[in-house]
Amino acid sequence: MKVSLPELLWYGNGTLELALPDEWDVEISRMRGARRPELDGSALAATIRNPVGSPPIRELAAGKRKAVIIFDDMTRPTPVDRIAPIVVEDLIGGGIQEENISFVCALGTHGALSRIELRKKVGQEILDRFRVYNHNCYENCELVGTTTRGTRLSINREVMSADLKIAIGCVTAHAQVGFSGGGKIVLPGVAHIDSITNYHLEVPKEAPESTGLGKFDSNVMRFDIEEAARMAGLDFKIDVVVNERGATSGLFAGDFIEAHRQAVAEAKVLYSLDPAPRNKEIVIANAFTKPNEMPIALLVGAVGLEGFSGTVVIIANAPEGQVVHYLLGRFGQEYGGRQYPISQIPGSVNLIIQAPHGDKTFADWFSNPEVVTYTRNWKETLQLLHPEHGAGSRVGVVPSATMAYYAS
Repeated sequence: MKVSLPELLWYGNGTLELALPDEWDVEISRMRGARRPELDGSALAATIRNPVGSPPIRELAAGKRKAVIIFDDMTRPTPVDRIAPIVVEDLIGGGIQEENISFVCALGTHGALSRIELRKKVGQEILDRFRVYNHNCYENCELVGTTTRGTRLSINREVMSADLKIAIGCVTAHAQVGFSGGGKIVLPGVAHIDSITNYHLEVPKEAPESTGLGKFDSNVMRFDIEEAARMAGLDFKIDVVVNERGATSGLFAGDFIEAHRQAVAEAKVLYSLDPAPRNKEIVIANAFTKPNEMPIALLVGAVGLEGFSGTVVIIANAPEGQVVHYLLGRFGQEYGGRQYPISQIPGSVNLIIQAPHGDKTFADWFSNPEVVTYTRNWKETLQLLHPEHGAGSRVGVVPSATMAYYAS
């Protein structure tokens, strides 16, 4: 049988065709919202201009001198190039001068975006008209205060210098905070490395059972995020949810907590796998929306195996490689950032990474990347799988494994 998978989100949004042996017992596990249609420009604008829990941007802008627009990076599918012009129009309509509007990319501890990446993310028109900055988590951050969970909060100076703070981001299923989006664009998005370290390492110790993929309601990390974003003065948040192709199929705008609650409620439905892969011998996990953070797909794939034992194939077509991650990444053969390594590949899991543009450091988030088998294409992958997995082999395919999650 043939299976079509999305690939290359930022490079034309193409399709990868996989020919799976007909004798395999194959099940496709899609997100419930996989086929939900994309919103057009008028629908985006209408939602932004009718926010929840907040006055519209034009009203917020009245009497303000300087605005900053915070946006997420290339590890998220957010179409900032479609949303930002609406925000800019309303800021200027509310009385803020164009030269007093700046943009800051909420990198957290990711590497800086190149101009090529910024053109993809925000569009050339924004780059021509406005100053667009990368956040630097090591420099130029301003102390705001300390959260009740002990995070000493320092935030990007350009962000804190604005008297109107607006952010554009995306809700994804997240391995620690349950679902991203909301105030996460502030912490860790535009925070100092020390603040980010405390949030990632110390805050979860308060209630580790509350954190994890899809866990949201009682998540202590989320509580710290929301307190931090309020302290930093985030005025307005736009969050999108996406379909299997990474296209915006829902948008939520307004108060960053209220809008985020609505977005997560939608994401819990749209991103849940139906059917979820269970008791498989092989799970093919396509890291489509985040091929540059492909380790995320391992958890989704491994949970679908029988007894957490078998083969996971991660498909990660990321021409740019894996994102530089100053917190989680490896920066030498035996050392890395403050949270390196985040995990170890279990001995019960045979991990194959199919990466046309892979390199020796592709799996360096893990403590034991040497156990990974790499392939460049499906022909090579199938040559490894087929001799060991004959007729009746139970195979699951997850087309969007870095966005989806197990609802139960």
